[in-house]
Amino acid sequence: MKTLALILAGGRGSRLDILSEHRVKPAVPFAGKYRIIDFTLSNCSNSGIYHIGILTQYHPLSLNEHIGVGKPWDLDRRDTKLTLLQPYKEWYTGTADSVAQNIEYIKRSGAERVLVLSGDHVYKMDYRKMLAEHEKKGAKLTIAVQEVPWEETHRFGIMSTDANGRVTRFREKPEDADSNLASMGIYVFEKDFLISTLQSLEREGLDFGKHVVPSLIGDEVYTHLFDGYWKDVGTYQAYLEANLELTNTVDKIPLDMYDRSWRIFTKSEELPSVKIGSKASINQALISNGSIVAGNVERSVLGPGVVVHPRASIKRSVVMNDTVVEAGALIEDAIIDKNVHVGENARIGTGDASVPNEERPDLLSSGLNVLGKGAHIEASAIIERNCRIFSRRTVKGRITSGSTL
Repeated sequence: MKTLALILAGGRGSRLDILSEHRVKPAVPFAGKYRIIDFTLSNCSNSGIYHIGILTQYHPLSLNEHIGVGKPWDLDRRDTKLTLLQPYKEWYTGTADSVAQNIEYIKRSGAERVLVLSGDHVYKMDYRKMLAEHEKKGAKLTIAVQEVPWEETHRFGIMSTDANGRVTRFREKPEDADSNLASMGIYVFEKDFLISTLQSLEREGLDFGKHVVPSLIGDEVYTHLFDGYWKDVGTYQAYLEANLELTNTVDKIPLDMYDRSWRIFTKSEELPSVKIGSKASINQALISNGSIVAGNVERSVLGPGVVVHPRASIKRSVVMNDTVVEAGALIEDAIIDKNVHVGENARIGTGDASVPNEERPDLLSSGLNVLGKGAHIEASAIIERNCRIFSRRTVKGRITSGSTL
């Protein structure tokens, strides 16, 4: 049966704050050389699904340039079809509303099933297994779920099922869950069932988790249990931790990026090999192509073209493309966007970590700093903890803990 994949990639991802200031969340760099959406696209390609619609909206330019005609994911062949679906009448107001506004595209696809995916999760999954289970059970809707710790159930949409995996109850972020099966936001619909369901509901703000799924409980709705690595990197802390986990020793890496049977594809820049200086010190790090390291890098991820000068030190941080760290600079516990310049002897990550960010304590309270694209940190400047530095700002002197610039 022919399957159409719809990748939801239009949401801003407001919890990523500065990182999504100029790009949509799926276009945020991850693991050095990749973008978050690369994982979903690679899953489709590796699963043999080549008919894909990508629903974009917020700041689409970076994402559109990255995807292009889909060549890195083998989506530019004669028998494949990759379509970018932007709003053409009105803004999308919810995940399901974005699909509802493209019903004509779905009808024309010729597909019999629709696989609805999020473009902002990090995981490796063979969708063929879920599709086969969906067909075997005669389901109208199958929802991918994962067992989560009971103490975390209040963060997810929770499914209760019978012995055959049929959904008997759905609760959004319950305080007293009677199951720990969390929805992953991955759905397989029978095409006609999806269309009729969307047409029967009010479109304004229509969301799969809040509206569509609850309305279908009692119908032929089943779960597919996924027991692999899956993470929503939608907060600063989750984003940093997911990146740094990739620097663990081989036997402790939760997401195997080196599995040649399931490659993660991306659009790569043509840059020279990594260069390591004679006095460099590197411990547990991912160093991307085109980088030059002459200083100290410890448990960190460096994107393409990053330059670390002698006596500079980077610890527990993510540093994105083409950032330059001058001699003697110190960076600890930071997420640094592209094209940032850190001057000589600057200090990022000193001071009191207990002072949360004054404007957004919900985003920064653990001592982490975030610097936006193109920021310029002058020589000997100091940025303490839990600070937000927006794009293209110039930092002079001392920025105290909890500040926003």
